[in-house]
Amino acid sequence: MPANNRIISRSSFWENLFKTPAGQNDLEHVLMAMPPFKKFGPKHLSDFLNLIHNRVYTTGEYIFHQGDPGIALYIIIEGEVVISETHTDGENYDLTLLSKGDFFGEIALMDEGTRSASAIATRNSSLAAIFRPDLDEFIEKYPKKGVEILTGISQILATRLKALNQDHISLLKERIKGGF
Repeated sequence: MPANNRIISRSSFWENLFKTPAGQNDLEHVLMAMPPFKKFGPKHLSDFLNLIHNRVYTTGEYIFHQGDPGIALYIIIEGEVVISETHTDGENYDLTLLSKGDFFGEIALMDEGTRSASAIATRNSSLAAIFRPDLDEFIEKYPKKGVEILTGISQILATRLKALNQDHISLLKERIKGGF
């Protein structure tokens, strides 16, 4: 794992506002707490669970690198993952530390771009992965559920964008108060 020159504190942008309530730790409960899957009934949930790939990562292992193609959303079943970005100036920044019940990589399900940051296991971790081709097949088979999934992902992105806007305003206010 690369040494970071600076660690950025967890902002509201990275907070998982949809995290599973304590005590509900199996994958079904995690999915049902996420906006894309909240309205799924038992049949669709069962079919969707069949798409999920389980992955295990050891401490320090990369789940993906910044610049890799974005192909999956990941849900942390056990362990911890740091999201880290190498800036154009060469400095490496830890953006957030995620844990059980958190998810990341949802933009990969919406676009065909590359990863804007790296994801690295900071402890031995078990993740559930939803790959875009599998999701595309599910959407083709169940178009109405597909709309729910895409609407839910849009809700997540909109919520995070609103949080980012609030963080930006807070930074501007601090700059004004500090006379910068």
